[in-house]
Amino acid sequence: MRVNVAAGLAAATLAVSLAGCAGSNAAPAGGYGAAGESSLTVFAAASLKSSFTELADIFEAQHPGTEVTVSFAGSSDLASQISQGAPADVFASADTRNMAKLEDAGLLAGEPRTFATNTLAIAVPQGNPARIGSFADLTRAGTRLVTCARQVPCGAAAATVAERQGTVLSPVSEENSVTDVLGKVISGEADAGLVYVTDVRSAGDKVENIPFPEAAEAVNSYPIAALAGSRNNAATGAFLDLVSSHEGRQVLARAGFGPGTK
Repeated sequence: MRVNVAAGLAAATLAVSLAGCAGSNAAPAGGYGAAGESSLTVFAAASLKSSFTELADIFEAQHPGTEVTVSFAGSSDLASQISQGAPADVFASADTRNMAKLEDAGLLAGEPRTFATNTLAIAVPQGNPARIGSFADLTRAGTRLVTCARQVPCGAAAATVAERQGTVLSPVSEENSVTDVLGKVISGEADAGLVYVTDVRSAGDKVENIPFPEAAEAVNSYPIAALAGSRNNAATGAFLDLVSSHEGRQVLARAGFGPGTK
């Protein structure tokens, strides 16, 4: 498989970079993968990097000859890129809002499936030098907090929690993807970052996890759907089925995701 980390790229740049792959999306005669010439392009939220990388590898093993390319970035960036013509077969979002934008624009092929849920956690550098112990500590004077921007699902979740707690967060930086937030915590550029539980788990011992009960105020649902522009319908359907299958749910659960509804 191939992985594109598309965070921060302009929509037009990504569309151009992927345009050369568009011609290979058609399934070969006799079924996808039958002639070793098929490809599948998946746009997935940055928080899915670990689990969707594993799922793409499983799919390729189950369907020899099919290459899966996964582009990871903030859901809002990916939705914008799809709206502007970037070629993709599947979109997996970290929220329902960005999926709804594509559905309203007639860019989906079929109803989205909610395949996972996720909640926020506080990530701090090893040793927790700023002594962060709660959500309230994030508002302490001098704390270098980093969050996602509000238009990104993890940023919208952080804003929801703050509003329901009647407080205001003042991050020193707002990022376009949850992986960028985590990167600033790991590098020591931030005292704390609001990321997903799954991101903390995937980071291993690079960060410490500070769970907080207020996170239950904002549970993000993850929908996935085939895109109307897909020219590899058989492979697209099979990938959606894998994500929703028992095997797919196990992969997502190991990463820390909660169950979806389909």
